[in-house]
Amino acid sequence: MLVGGVRAIAAPTLSRSPSASYTAAVTISFDLPPDLADLRGRVRAFVDAHVIPNETSILDEDRAGRRDTLTALRERARAEGLFVPHLPAEHGGLGLGVMGMCALFREMGRSPLGAACFNCDAPDQGNMDLLHKAASPAIRAKYLAPLARAEISSAFSMTEPAPGAGADPSNLRTRAARVDGGWVIDGHKWYTTGGGEAAFLIVMARTSDDPRTGATLFVVDRHAEGVEHVRDIPVMSPPMLQHREAELRFRAVRVGDDAVLGGVGEGFLLAQRRLVPARLTHCMRWLGWADRALGMCRDYVLTRESFGKTLAHHQMIQKKIADAASGIHAGNLMTLHCAAMLEQGKEKEARPYSSMAKNHVARLLCQVLDDAIQMHGSLGYSEDMPFSLWYRFARSARIADGPDEVHDVVVARDFLRGALTTLI
Repeated sequence: MLVGGVRAIAAPTLSRSPSASYTAAVTISFDLPPDLADLRGRVRAFVDAHVIPNETSILDEDRAGRRDTLTALRERARAEGLFVPHLPAEHGGLGLGVMGMCALFREMGRSPLGAACFNCDAPDQGNMDLLHKAASPAIRAKYLAPLARAEISSAFSMTEPAPGAGADPSNLRTRAARVDGGWVIDGHKWYTTGGGEAAFLIVMARTSDDPRTGATLFVVDRHAEGVEHVRDIPVMSPPMLQHREAELRFRAVRVGDDAVLGGVGEGFLLAQRRLVPARLTHCMRWLGWADRALGMCRDYVLTRESFGKTLAHHQMIQKKIADAASGIHAGNLMTLHCAAMLEQGKEKEARPYSSMAKNHVARLLCQVLDDAIQMHGSLGYSEDMPFSLWYRFARSARIADGPDEVHDVVVARDFLRGALTTLI
């Protein structure tokens, strides 16, 4: 198993001086272990050589209902041993921990299509992890193996139109009733990313009125009797691969007992366990995306002349560059810190830090892209550059996996009750 990331090495003993002061030798290294550094370089080289040059082809084919280039790149990634690196070897992966994923996902994220080429895109990546940890053997056999091979896709069906569950999961309206041999699900969902073409859905449904244990997660075949794909919701960004927001209805959909993920009543708990690392993997990909955009800005402002000097010599431009570079670096450190907590098993303690990282990086990505448009002027506003398209995709980052305001509440609440340490 490959693991790695930030390493802290502390002396095991403290020496006491005559003045009663204590000293300890502590070294914190942000260098990656050699095997992980090599792997990161290979992923970056793959994205540069194969993904970025084929972005237009992948999108054009997707609009035509084809996946030829994407499928070919997935086969190449598999052949190079870079496919589903987050999964254990038994499913063709590398068994990376969260810290290892930080290193690789940032490189994949330099293209909005990168994660899909390595079969690490949302929502499939989080759903694979959830099935691996919480699904029955029958469900794993039926869905996890083909999902890991990219033969099928999946969706996570939690959000509902008003008055159902959005940012407040306690508003959950979809219900599952116990029947002989299983359950019957009735409800209405939307913003189920990829739900239209998914092979299966992970559906959150209410199984009791208990505020903590009232929800359960079920694996539902997308084509089961009673599952209706109402539409793909038109949104600010154009459709891209699996990122189409489905509206679904469930009318007396029957599932067996083996469709329950974890246990009955563990829906909120499992969703939180999925969402905390999922927010972090979003951050990883968004940081790579922001870094690429900033690099493109650097290339432009170093050559474009205005008012007798290159844009890079104008202080207003330097300010935008400095803010973006500082923001990316800060987001990177927030992500690494939270990932380290998750690797230590501190899932509950990591929650406010994941909220902090998610809000910071989502806002940062939008700001970097907005500034990229501004620095490129009319060129940046045109479709000759990708920034306007990227921004339309990126704007959802401040809503998906919890809107900014909810994460701000989490951070403020935990700080006010003394559960959040700002100096670590």
